[in-house]
Amino acid sequence: MITTLARPDDLICPAQEIFDEPATRAALDRAVNEAAGDMAALRRAAVSILSESMKAGRAAIAEAFAARPFDARPATRAYCWLTDCIILSALDLATQHMHPLPNPTESERIAVFAVGGYGRGEMAPQSDVDLLFLTPYKITPWAESVIESMLYILWDLRLKVGHASRTIHDCLRLGSDDFTIRTALLENRFLAGEDSLAAKLNQRLRDDLFKGTERQFTEAKLEERDARHEKQGERYMVEPNVKEGKGGLRDLQSLFWIAKYLHHVKDVSELVALGMFTRDEFSTFLRAENFLWAVRCHLHLISGRPNEQLTFDMQLEVAARMGYSDSAGRRGVEIFMQDYFRHATSVGDLTRIFLTKLEATQLKSEPLLQRLLKRRKTLKPGYEEIHGRLAIKDEAEFLSDPLNLLRLFEEGLRTGLLIHPDAMLLVTANLNLIDAQMRNDPRAAKLFLDLLLKHGNPERALRRMNELGILSAFIPEFEPVVAMMQFNMYHHYTVDEHIIQCISHLAQIERRELIEELPVSSSILKEGVNRRVLYVALLMHDIGKGRDEDHSILGARITRKVGPRLGLKPKEVDTAEWLVRYHLLMSDMAQKRDIADPRTVRDFAKAVQTRERLDLLLLLTVCDIRGVGPGTWNNWKASLLRALYRQTRRVLEDGMEAITREQRGADAKRNLREALTDWDARDLKHETTRHYPPYWQGLHVTAHVVFARLLKGLHEDDIGIDLAIDEDRDATRACFALADHPGIFSRLAGALALVGANVVDARTYTSKDGFATAAFWIQDGDGHPFEADRLPRLRQMILKTLRGEVVPREAIKSRDKLKKRERAFRVPTHITFDNDGSEVYTIIEVDTRDRPGLLYDLTRTLAGSNVYIASAVIATYGEQVVDTFYVKDMFGLKFHSAAKCASLEKKLRSAIAEGVERATT
Repeated sequence: MITTLARPDDLICPAQEIFDEPATRAALDRAVNEAAGDMAALRRAAVSILSESMKAGRAAIAEAFAARPFDARPATRAYCWLTDCIILSALDLATQHMHPLPNPTESERIAVFAVGGYGRGEMAPQSDVDLLFLTPYKITPWAESVIESMLYILWDLRLKVGHASRTIHDCLRLGSDDFTIRTALLENRFLAGEDSLAAKLNQRLRDDLFKGTERQFTEAKLEERDARHEKQGERYMVEPNVKEGKGGLRDLQSLFWIAKYLHHVKDVSELVALGMFTRDEFSTFLRAENFLWAVRCHLHLISGRPNEQLTFDMQLEVAARMGYSDSAGRRGVEIFMQDYFRHATSVGDLTRIFLTKLEATQLKSEPLLQRLLKRRKTLKPGYEEIHGRLAIKDEAEFLSDPLNLLRLFEEGLRTGLLIHPDAMLLVTANLNLIDAQMRNDPRAAKLFLDLLLKHGNPERALRRMNELGILSAFIPEFEPVVAMMQFNMYHHYTVDEHIIQCISHLAQIERRELIEELPVSSSILKEGVNRRVLYVALLMHDIGKGRDEDHSILGARITRKVGPRLGLKPKEVDTAEWLVRYHLLMSDMAQKRDIADPRTVRDFAKAVQTRERLDLLLLLTVCDIRGVGPGTWNNWKASLLRALYRQTRRVLEDGMEAITREQRGADAKRNLREALTDWDARDLKHETTRHYPPYWQGLHVTAHVVFARLLKGLHEDDIGIDLAIDEDRDATRACFALADHPGIFSRLAGALALVGANVVDARTYTSKDGFATAAFWIQDGDGHPFEADRLPRLRQMILKTLRGEVVPREAIKSRDKLKKRERAFRVPTHITFDNDGSEVYTIIEVDTRDRPGLLYDLTRTLAGSNVYIASAVIATYGEQVVDTFYVKDMFGLKFHSAAKCASLEKKLRSAIAEGVERATT
């Protein structure tokens, strides 16, 4: 007979629909009779019956949850209740029919507990089932048989069961050494069996294990949390872990564990009466918990496994299930993720409030940083220090002047003290004091700019002000980008966090912490720039994101409006507006154009016009790229920006003549002669006269030396290859010298694609005596140079391809596949033809979806149309790529005909579409 469970009425659908108790009982009774003592047959039959019941129950829950996609708590309770029914059915079979014991002895008793999340009564569709089998003394053969039979049934049902068989003494001994075990025991929930044994366990846990160790447990849980955050990354990482990440469910659970350990509460709501949370904070807790559980349940249902990572493809599906749709220039998935990050921020706020309350009761050590800073600055009037935090003495007096809402944060920066949660609560409860009058008060503007400029670590104040809503209240134009996610693989953070990261990087450069990594930026700041303009421009540069309009243009308009309010003078507003409007210009020029072409530098210098703007734009660009996320900044981007900056500065100071083609050519030949001192004059003369002018302007002397050695004595049927790690550019430089023929660029691109190389820059030149010299800069799949020990194998594979032993078009098919998590992105294709950006070439820019074989497809298409490719510049932004080709037609002319350009565009679009279809099937 199945142990009868009270049917709860707070499930997502009626309990009868989740588990039909009478029908299941009747089916199991029939199975017992039909098995007639054959235990193997009984187990098979029971598994079949329970499997059908479980399948029907899960389907009923999933259907009800699909109709009410935000009702997470009723859904998690439903999964838990269904699991209880299955567990107790298996227990009844094991004890009543498989191993009946009419007269058990004192030692032949057992109690079964749910522990962990299952013990809490919280289960997602694919959660583990954690069980504790408790016996009074050492386990008896009968208990061992019961447990084994029960577990076999559960395993056959494909449940992920974690289990332990212990005595009370075992529980106390193991729990004293292991906080994970102790936490599981803290959350035990008695399911069935000997209830007196259950009562005894809980009494002994309280008296002999928990009592007197509250501080030890609290510290252990907080250390565990910090280690978890370190592993999972920031709260604002755009593919968060819903369970383990910062601001995720585990953070909320940690609060509950600590509260239960300290105050023996059974429900979080009891923390209100204890004064640990206000009613509003408790409501925030419930909203965040419900939302996060809803996301987790949908994740499990979509993937059919215990998936906790909200990857890009999952974000799209979860958002759709939860009813988010596209609106006002934003995708539904971005609106969903903004909600997610706002709830994650709420969890962080609640954690902070809770922990400070613990400090107040001396159950948690004050922050280590505060303990180290024994000698502190004297506090200004109106403030006091409580448990190492900055607190407000008199709330009424503090609120009498709205400017104090900003002064609080400046005092925190000035003294190095963290702000007390009670002070934070006071601020958030009185945001209405920040009105138009205060926003336009010059004293408020000065206070805000001082936060940015005066104390050396503005990001600390900005992040806290942003989380508490102060930043959006003081600059309402900032509010739309708070917790705004950009649905792409390039940006690692939400827009507001990206802005704060950018300001943090600028502050680091100012603190002289990045001199070795950023020598040019560091020297510019040391020489002096208008810091007010720079910080305001960084704060504003992405404020226009998420609307239908170009964010740079909208951001510039917002800067024109906000700048005067923040105290910028008219000329400063002009400069800040220009910086925001053109904040992508230097990055685009450096990464999408050939900066060896003097026209590129000339056009950029023409746009920038002054040295002041050039300096400010470089700093903003560096901080913007570094603020995108870990690994986005590299030596390649650094070298491109440095080169563009130095050449543009030279043009602004000495005029365009300083970098003419002729001057560059003469300098390059002189440098080559100086490098090849072991060559005789005749060979040197041959080498310096065999190349056309673009060759000398487009490459560094190190490449000229490599090509000179490759070409020396090279026959028409030879292929010269040199692979070397270019540490200055974070890439492997691949130089090729071989007889010239049509489509050479495409063949080389195909060979490199086959070895898994990502091309980041490339240029080809034809010599006067019929040889092609091509230089490619390549990286591996992780964006790094190829390891030195891989280069010989790389060389062999490239040679095989160039000799025709491998056909790239066929071989690439199997590799040219998009990963599942990357298929969710929409990247529209834009193709432009520019005849003004270069004196010699037409520039074709292809902005589209990146994939492994794309460059080969594009270059093959161009070659098939008799297009000569002189150079290619490749800029990758996550799933998006901009491939820029400097080309001429078969007669060496630019593409001026609109019809020719239209025909070429059609062919390129067709190649892209075919490739996408191949990569996604």
